[in-house]
Amino acid sequence: MITTRRRLDPSVFDLPVEKMRAGWYTDAYFNHTREALRHDGRKPHVLMQVFQKRHSYLGGMDEALAILKLCADDYDALTVHALFDGDAIAPYETVLTIEGDYTTFAHLETLYLGTLARRTLITTNVVNVLRAANGKHVIFMPARHDHHRVQTGDGYAAYVAGQIVGAPVGVTTDEQASWWGGTGLGTVPHSLIASYDGDTVAAAKHFADWAPADMNLTVLVDFENDSVRTALDVAHALGPRLWGVRLDTSESLVDRSLWSELGDFRPTGVNPRLVWKVRNALDGAGFSAVRIVVSGGFTVGKIQDFEESGVPVDAYGVGSSLIRGSNDFTGDIVLTDGRPSAKFGRHQRPNARLELVP
Repeated sequence: MITTRRRLDPSVFDLPVEKMRAGWYTDAYFNHTREALRHDGRKPHVLMQVFQKRHSYLGGMDEALAILKLCADDYDALTVHALFDGDAIAPYETVLTIEGDYTTFAHLETLYLGTLARRTLITTNVVNVLRAANGKHVIFMPARHDHHRVQTGDGYAAYVAGQIVGAPVGVTTDEQASWWGGTGLGTVPHSLIASYDGDTVAAAKHFADWAPADMNLTVLVDFENDSVRTALDVAHALGPRLWGVRLDTSESLVDRSLWSELGDFRPTGVNPRLVWKVRNALDGAGFSAVRIVVSGGFTVGKIQDFEESGVPVDAYGVGSSLIRGSNDFTGDIVLTDGRPSAKFGRHQRPNARLELVP
């Protein structure tokens, strides 16, 4: 397994430090707790322990550490131990401990827990999809399904997943790729085809005239709901310049090429028989080098079904399923001034895997 054993520098994250320090992003009760302790003159020396409850792959740790380093009152007075982004984690395993004066970091709990929850969810989801895809290229495509401010960290979480599995992950925006220095990739979209009056070939040719020579030119071929014919038309028009075609038929439609074959399979959306028809048509016309990319409603389960059936897919585009679900983290104070102080049912869980964070 490959993991990212080198931590990102805190400056990478471009955090709104002053607002974080002021408690703007913090659940009010943590701010109230901090002020009540200060009012009493109490500075409890605590051990904070952070965990979650699933078999997962850790994401967001470098970002969480950046929050602590830049926004705690005095990070140098704290002792912090943590796992690394990409580490496999077990239910209830301690992933982070923070030791020191609680009033110096109480206002940050909402921030580091939320960061770990979001990024671990993305990393884990992408790992599962990559493994289902058996090493085939996966394109991380949820940008249009969520707020733009989550793109940067989510894209890095997808990148970490690729490092874990050792499989390629592409992202669709430059912002998603910014923390590791990559760039976004994309196909000839429906909007460009519509801009040429629904003529996929014309759109593809004009796109190819513009596109850099090293771009893997991939064209959506479902605009007219006739993917086999459109794929062949585009292949003939672009020749060796065409890297791949992308099937993206709506799950409420049946592609025209399947209209005469209904009755013994589920014909809607991008289904195995449609992929085979496109593959066989391209091969029969001498375009065996053209790859097939599929998208639209793909999940871990659907990818597993395709792979187990040997459907000739070269790459999967996966969107909203990669950002759905939950992977919540919890923080507990388990020691106060050297004495056990966890709430009932919780206790200190030492973890020899944790490493000191300078």
